[in-house]
Amino acid sequence: QVQLVESGGGLVQPGGSLRLSCAASGSIFRIYGMGWYRQAPGKQREQVARISSGGVTNYADSVKGRFTISRDNAKNTVYLQMNSLEPEDTAVYYCNQLISRVQAPGNPTDYWGQGTQVTVSS
Repeated sequence: QVQLVESGGGLVQPGGSLRLSCAASGSIFRIYGMGWYRQAPGKQREQVARISSGGVTNYADSVKGRFTISRDNAKNTVYLQMNSLEPEDTAVYYCNQLISRVQAPGNPTDYWGQGTQVTVSS
């Protein structure tokens, strides 16, 4: 089994910062791409940022210049540093990792975190 555990959400004032973390554990053979998504009330889930196994990153236009995604392969962890937060960033944030298990090394599968609430409000 593989599990993703998120942490770091909370309530922050506009202009503030938060750092999200997402650690994978279990029978992991290899981790490929990692990413963060978010879903605001009444809206569809959208991609926020992704990072490849080689460290190539891409961002949604709405967060470019404010958010930074990074990964620590030794810890099986992906991070999202969020600066200059705006009320429009309020959402539940989900991490995603493409992982192949020891039991099936040639068959990577998408895994999702449980979600963490980020609220930007004064």
